[in-house]
Amino acid sequence: MDNSEQPTRRPARFNVRLAGSTSITAMALAIGAAYAPAYAQSTPPAAQEPTTVVVTGMRAALESALNKKREDNGIVDVIKAEDMGKFPDTNLAESLQRVPGVVIDRDAGEGRSITVRGLGQDFTRVRINGIEGLATTGGTDSSGGANRSRGFDFNVFPSELFNSLTVRKSSSADVDEGSLGATVDLQTTRPFDLKGFNATVMAKGKYNDLSRKTDPRVGFLISNTNADRTLGFLVSGAYSKRQVLEEGFSTVRWDNGPSSGGWCAPIGVTPANPATSTATTCGPAAQGVPRLPASAAATAAYNEASKAENFVPRLPRYGRLTHDQDRLGLTGSFQWRPARGSLLTFDMLYSKLDATRQEDFLEAISFSRTATQGGKPQTSVVEAQFAPNGSLLYGKFNGVDIRAESRYDELSTTFTQPTLTLEQDIGDSLRLLAKVGSAKSKFRNPVQTTTTLDALNVNGYTIDFRQNDRMPSITYPFDPANPGAAMGIVGVPVVTSGTQPASVTNTTTSEIRIRPQGATNTNDVGQVDLVWEAFPDRLSFKTGANYKKYTFDSYEFRRVNQGDTIFAPAVGTSMASLMTTISGFGRGQSLPAGTPTSWVIPDLNAIAKAYDIYCNCIKSGPAGGPGDFTLSSITNGNARGNNRSVTEEDKGIYLMGEFTEELGGIPLRGNFGARYVRTAMSATGYQSAGGGSEVTVGNDYSDVLPSFNVAANLTKDFIVRLAAAKVMTRPQLGNLSPGGTVATTGTLTITSGNPLLKPFRAKTFDTSFEWYHGKNAFIGLGLFQKNIGTYIQSLRTNVAFKDTGLPMSLLPANFNGEEIFQVTAPVNTDGGKLKGFELNFQQPFTFLPGWGRNFGTLMNYTFVKSKIEYLVSPTSNTTITDDLLNLSPRSWNTTLYYDDGKFSARLSASQRASFVTRVPGQNNNDVEGKNKSTNVDISFSYKVNDKLDLTLEGVNLTNEPNDQFVSRARNSVVVNNVTGREFLAGLRYKF
Repeated sequence: MDNSEQPTRRPARFNVRLAGSTSITAMALAIGAAYAPAYAQSTPPAAQEPTTVVVTGMRAALESALNKKREDNGIVDVIKAEDMGKFPDTNLAESLQRVPGVVIDRDAGEGRSITVRGLGQDFTRVRINGIEGLATTGGTDSSGGANRSRGFDFNVFPSELFNSLTVRKSSSADVDEGSLGATVDLQTTRPFDLKGFNATVMAKGKYNDLSRKTDPRVGFLISNTNADRTLGFLVSGAYSKRQVLEEGFSTVRWDNGPSSGGWCAPIGVTPANPATSTATTCGPAAQGVPRLPASAAATAAYNEASKAENFVPRLPRYGRLTHDQDRLGLTGSFQWRPARGSLLTFDMLYSKLDATRQEDFLEAISFSRTATQGGKPQTSVVEAQFAPNGSLLYGKFNGVDIRAESRYDELSTTFTQPTLTLEQDIGDSLRLLAKVGSAKSKFRNPVQTTTTLDALNVNGYTIDFRQNDRMPSITYPFDPANPGAAMGIVGVPVVTSGTQPASVTNTTTSEIRIRPQGATNTNDVGQVDLVWEAFPDRLSFKTGANYKKYTFDSYEFRRVNQGDTIFAPAVGTSMASLMTTISGFGRGQSLPAGTPTSWVIPDLNAIAKAYDIYCNCIKSGPAGGPGDFTLSSITNGNARGNNRSVTEEDKGIYLMGEFTEELGGIPLRGNFGARYVRTAMSATGYQSAGGGSEVTVGNDYSDVLPSFNVAANLTKDFIVRLAAAKVMTRPQLGNLSPGGTVATTGTLTITSGNPLLKPFRAKTFDTSFEWYHGKNAFIGLGLFQKNIGTYIQSLRTNVAFKDTGLPMSLLPANFNGEEIFQVTAPVNTDGGKLKGFELNFQQPFTFLPGWGRNFGTLMNYTFVKSKIEYLVSPTSNTTITDDLLNLSPRSWNTTLYYDDGKFSARLSASQRASFVTRVPGQNNNDVEGKNKSTNVDISFSYKVNDKLDLTLEGVNLTNEPNDQFVSRARNSVVVNNVTGREFLAGLRYKF
């Protein structure tokens, strides 16, 4: 039964009394029929009249999605919501992970991006109401930071705005190019999906057990059509607030003994840095950092820690991240049938994500810094124990620089997309489809400020991994929560004569980093298709042309003082007045005994006022000095690389045939065709010459992309599908810039782009076996292989700055050119093969007696294998063969549900195996990646009556950590953070 066959609903009205106002007529609505087509079930006749049972709720959504999958000519998976706010999850990405072959990556405990069949977010295209869109937002550095690439951030949108998600795993000529993994279609509700007047309101309260905050989540939908269904309108909206704490331990990678210039040698041992050490001190005598006295134990500890095969964390730290997000989404849709065979649809989508994030760390910074930064060569190894695999188990160190670091971000993403669609019959056999739209995503990070408190050359710092390799015990020889103990602002001394230095020799002083930034993506799309029914119900031809203009623009500002140093506070300023304290760290995490749960952090507001840091001016001293808070952009070596833009014009045409035929008595249906697309790209970046020279480089290429899909009904309920295609994905945006950037604070890096990169290209082959063995029951096996012929790899090498060919003028005054920088540049490589299989099982337990027949299950399992050859060095042909980035070899999802039409419940679990995120790894490591994760969710719904539903949900019930690692052999912890469990209670009311 389609939507038009459902019982007519009479319009309803209700009055809402606003405080201080008169009564207003309010309407709020139901999406229901569009999401859950009624399915008539025959029952034994009563008095010669059949009884119709309308299937609703969870079973209706599953049935609708399965029917859509069965009817499609290609290989697709579909998720349907049978009512507003009734997706399987509160986040679109987390709903998509229920699809076989789809796994997700999270930021702040919330799904942000997806990987399909081993291919990450850069290989997946997302269309909203048929128009390609790109939604981008900012994230923590460990989750990829601000999205400046082609990947789609699903956390920008409230899930309540959409009624279906479709994952297209096989290609067809009429679907735009650009995907190696899948094309994901997000569809909002339209008025003709419903009948007559509909209204729904939804309200929930969400509690997080780590932040101990309760936040609102509300939504509404109103739609109406006239009696003859020639005019219709729909508006919907959703708002949610999310306050989350993210807590744990991180290291910003690990490095080996000789790195950063090696350790300070005890007396009697030849120092690794003779140029900066004396016979008794680590570094210059004036700084008074003593070497350990000569002893066999000191020498043994130094020698053990100095081995190239032994590793220590670069920046061991406890951290709390405070996330505060406000998400608003609105949709509007108008449909008009001016005549029979004619339909005009206008859709509008708006979403706004506003957020603040504060990151507070208590960390040791010496292990990742060189002699010129007062780092590792000033640190002595008092004791050291290492595991056989080279991982630090226990260490005690002298001369350690301790830092309390606080970063504050204000972030916003605004997404808008108007779309106009025309469907027009021309005679009996010709149909015109035309579509025009524009998707714009504007990301802004106007405030990104980092301030620090420091304690230099502390003795007796210990770190112990022996009890827990993900959360060590760290002890400090002072109370980190005491404002008067050791932490304070270490400023650059003011000189009374001569040249004012911008830094202190062989020292990392306290810093104020100011880095406002943003990015804008715009997709302008126009498309025209013609469909000719050459032989009705047997053979049709479809042809079309489309034009896409995609623009990307990114910017960043930083202080002209590229060391971010500062003077000491003004005379008379109390150091304690520039500090505040965090407390309650580690709640419910079983921290090792003695772990600090409170520590002092910089008070950003107080520091901003005391130093007037946002004046964009020189407050004191010379230009470029510690008192200069002027910001620069393209002339700034640290900011230059994020000032870039890309413009692409894509012109495509295609021809495709769709057929329905019988061969040897076997019904066949499918499509065949080819797509031709030409890409003209122009990339602009800034190179270091002349303090920031603009460079624009163009590139163009064309592709012919044939595709074929066929589905054979071997029996009424058993379908075999075959698909093959050539596919392509354009290079990542960050790799296309002809410019580059030099980072001289934090991790020392040099990054450049390559605008002449070829796109990713592959040949794909898919087979699917599908048995629809009962009502709402399904067993499927999917086999797939992708031969990736052209791949793009970021090649990284460690090079002394003096050997890069770049001018020394790009470095702060206290650098000498011996500093080792990680140099990164993208190159095309040969790629490799990816193959795997999916198992999918869906079964209602209708065979059970009594209430047992209301149970059911959904299960899927995916196995993916790939071997990609990665170059190790730009100067050799040596390669590493490893997995494709972001590919989890194994993943599964299972759901047990109960639905009797009145009460429904669902228990879901999903698991993603470990995967690599970087090959080769940084800092002398082979790989970097994320460990296995398992997420468990539960939900309940009770239908009080035909209008009112009550809901209760639990998300992330096991408080699964974000567990990132470096090195396959050591599995050393990089991030181990948790975000807490979330519980939602609410109601949904239909009018």
